[in-house]
Amino acid sequence: MITQRPKGTQDWYGADIHKRTIIEAAARKLCKAYNIKEIITPAFEHTVLFQRGVGETTDVVQKEMYTFEDKGHRSITLKPEGTAGAARAYLENGLFAESQPTKLFYFTQAFRYENPQSGRLRQHHQFGVEFFGSASPLAEVELITLLMEFMKEIGLAGAKLHINSIGCKNCRKTYNDALLTFLKQHEDHLCTTCKDRMQKNPLRVLDCKVPSCQEIVKDAPRTLEYLDDDCKSHFAELQRLLTELGIPYEVDTGIVRGLDYYTKTVFEFVNAEGFTLCGGGRYDGLIHEIDEKQDIPAVGFGFGIERLINELEAEGVELEPEAAVQLYVGILGEEAKASAYKLVHQLRNAGVIVETDYMNRSVKAQMKYANKIGAKNTVIIGADELANNSAKVKNMETGEQTEISLGQIAELFIK
Repeated sequence: MITQRPKGTQDWYGADIHKRTIIEAAARKLCKAYNIKEIITPAFEHTVLFQRGVGETTDVVQKEMYTFEDKGHRSITLKPEGTAGAARAYLENGLFAESQPTKLFYFTQAFRYENPQSGRLRQHHQFGVEFFGSASPLAEVELITLLMEFMKEIGLAGAKLHINSIGCKNCRKTYNDALLTFLKQHEDHLCTTCKDRMQKNPLRVLDCKVPSCQEIVKDAPRTLEYLDDDCKSHFAELQRLLTELGIPYEVDTGIVRGLDYYTKTVFEFVNAEGFTLCGGGRYDGLIHEIDEKQDIPAVGFGFGIERLINELEAEGVELEPEAAVQLYVGILGEEAKASAYKLVHQLRNAGVIVETDYMNRSVKAQMKYANKIGAKNTVIIGADELANNSAKVKNMETGEQTEISLGQIAELFIK
């Protein structure tokens, strides 16, 4: 064997791809009900999009991006998340000129160079929704309700909603000054990266994963204490809407999210252990950051598929099993191949799941294989069956056999 798959990647097949298919189908069904349209953006973008949009002081940009120079000497980056690319596509394709809001969903690959963990791979997959054009907290509520229904649909029961507000650019300066004053008092105990961050973007220190830094920021000033009137009003209305809709939530001042484009509302769904399953929030400044001529509010979320599958397994959730093979058509002899395959083709065209022999196995080996793949029924077609124009259909669970004319087999299973 020449090589193995790169560290932090996964081959999708068998039970895992079946789970992923169910998850994506549930998401697509909900997005259709919410009138959210699908978008597919490139797997790579110009690096500047993520530097400006995601933020140069974030861990994603500083440590985790797969960035390279292409043959035209352009700096290209494999996308580390889905929002920036969707926002770029929204602008470049003139979607902002259409009636608003614009609601988009996607399933995308994302690439981050980090230490692989359970549910956190270097190449992972996200289900995301971006809601452009609305400044109303009702946009956040829509995404929160969609996520709740999505998790309910696939059987996740333990997720809890946590919300916070990190303010806007108008009140962020006052908060950053207060946070910087606090951090300077503990500067000697901060990690090297955070000593640099505190000068460029103090908020990023709150998102540091180094234990010593996490311990320090437990006592740091909180964004809610520094919100201006507009941000206070926005967060109060969000809480009022959630309460009136009967959606339980917890205000968690520790949520800041790891990307610079967030403003005002940030939210996460966490499991019983407090582990973040998915997150999102409002990013009213991102569109302006990409195109200074535009100033359009937006909100979105991202849900990691690998993380979701891990949580389903941890909660013991059994997804709908893969549809069984309804009929195995066994072949006995060369002269029966065409007739047998004609039946297989007819049934498949009618949507019936059918399998047959491609390996020139003996009848005994074919029946063993049919049992192994879980076929519900079997039939053998050979010279005698062709001569008599009939065959015996066997129910593999009960062992009962029913003799039927060859012309009626398809009708039996199509019904």
